[in-house]
This record gives sequence, structure tokens and C-alpha cells, in this order.
Amino acid sequence: MLIVTTETVPGRDATPLGLVRGSTVRAKHIGSDIVAGLRNLVGGEIREYASLLAGAREQALDRMVAEAEALGADAIVAVRFETSQIAQAASEILAYGTAVKLA
Repeated sequence: MLIVTTETVPGRDATPLGLVRGSTVRAKHIGSDIVAGLRNLVGGEIREYASLLAGAREQALDRMVAEAEALGADAIVAVRFETSQIAQAASEILAYGTAVKLA
């Protein structure tokens, strides 16, 4: 599946099939939260959260691709990511774009 952030695939005609999206909500593990809190005191990257969000982005992307494949798409254009806080300890990652059939 070709995934691009541009509005079109250069040099290719595309027929739009519709909006596709994938999302996931992830919460911090209490153990990771304690380690991250300690790391926050001394500064630097909080690897526990970075890893959590990296996994969430991949899962949201995979779910978006699965939706596009179900529509028979060859590519997804105009892909974007958004995040929002659901609760104090949980965040949603959303990936969305337009599924297209390439000519």
C-alpha cells in the first residue's frame, strides 16, 4: 500500500474511494509512569512514553491501511496524524487519509 502525505501521487491518475482512518487509545502503565516521572526530574527523552506513542502510531496506521484494503485501494493520499488526550493517563492517536485507486 502506497501511503503519501501529498494530495496526489505524482504522475498517476487516482480515483478517490473515500475517507479511511485508524485509531487507537493507549494508556500509560503504572511502572512506566513511575520511571518516566523520575526521568522527568533529570531531563532528557522519556523513552517509555516515546515507545508507547510509536507503537500507537503504527497500530493506527495499520488499521487505516486495513480499511483502505477493504475498499480495494492501491494508495492512501493526504495522510495525517492527530492525537488527543482522552483521560489524564490515556491518549488517542488517529491516522486518516483518502483511499484511492491508481490508474
